[in-house]
Amino acid sequence: MSFYVCIDIGGTAIKYGLAGEDGVLAERGERPALAREEGGEGILRKVIEIVHGYQASYEHVKGIAIDTPGIVDARDGSIVFAANIPDYSGMKLQARVTEACGIPCIVENDVNAAIAGEYWKGAGKGAETLFMITVGTGVGGAFLWNGNVLHGASHAAGEVGFLRLHGEKRIFEDIGSTRALVEQVAVAHHVSPAALDGREVFRMAEDGDEAAIAAIHEFAANLAEGIAQVCCLLNPEVIVLGGGVSEQKKWLKAPLQSNVEEMVVPSMRANTRIEFAELGNDAGMIGALYLLLQRMKETERV
Repeated sequence: MSFYVCIDIGGTAIKYGLAGEDGVLAERGERPALAREEGGEGILRKVIEIVHGYQASYEHVKGIAIDTPGIVDARDGSIVFAANIPDYSGMKLQARVTEACGIPCIVENDVNAAIAGEYWKGAGKGAETLFMITVGTGVGGAFLWNGNVLHGASHAAGEVGFLRLHGEKRIFEDIGSTRALVEQVAVAHHVSPAALDGREVFRMAEDGDEAAIAAIHEFAANLAEGIAQVCCLLNPEVIVLGGGVSEQKKWLKAPLQSNVEEMVVPSMRANTRIEFAELGNDAGMIGALYLLLQRMKETERV
């Protein structure tokens, strides 16, 4: 049986696992990224150590699938820009990992990889056109058409977090991120935003906290406005919500649906459904594997 090393690079942790061609992660691991402390070279070293560890334990490791934050040139797997990891921008990550490990490697942006994962194994399975919005501290996005991620002229297609909404100078992620939600509740309770996170706000709402409930309603309306923009611009079959909000279907599904219905004419939204991501933290690794397998098949055909 052939195996593939799947690696999810984050600013805090590097998650990794070993999978077969079926996309099932047979084992998993995690280690601190120390991204700010050790920078891009530290990330590279850890990735190579992870792969070498699997190569020492398994005979048939055939490839490496990596997803990472930042803008990635998917043609060669180099890091175009990464704001929060020192000395990472400009790194030819794919080429250096391939050279060090001797097997094919693919590197993709984390949201682009996640949408591929949800297309292959999750909430957008089989959809011809699929858009994903990931909501956390910021807002990310990606568009997939017929199984292919659209990257754009500057490798930044789908970045809906930078959309300007309802005539304001603020952008989508300023009002539709969990950071915005947390800040609103923190102000209402006269505490520091550092004392809360998104999960705590929803827990407070479950306990009947009026400020949290009001903030969630406003958050859902703002999030719906971004979704409406996607409906109008791309008219996808499925819009998948990922990130921490994917766990809050109970609170968000109905208000998102009703707000989008008010904002988008029926003929433009009739064939678009809103789904919540199903793969959780594994989406990026599974999607990167999907993209690696596609690339390897294309190479075999040439």
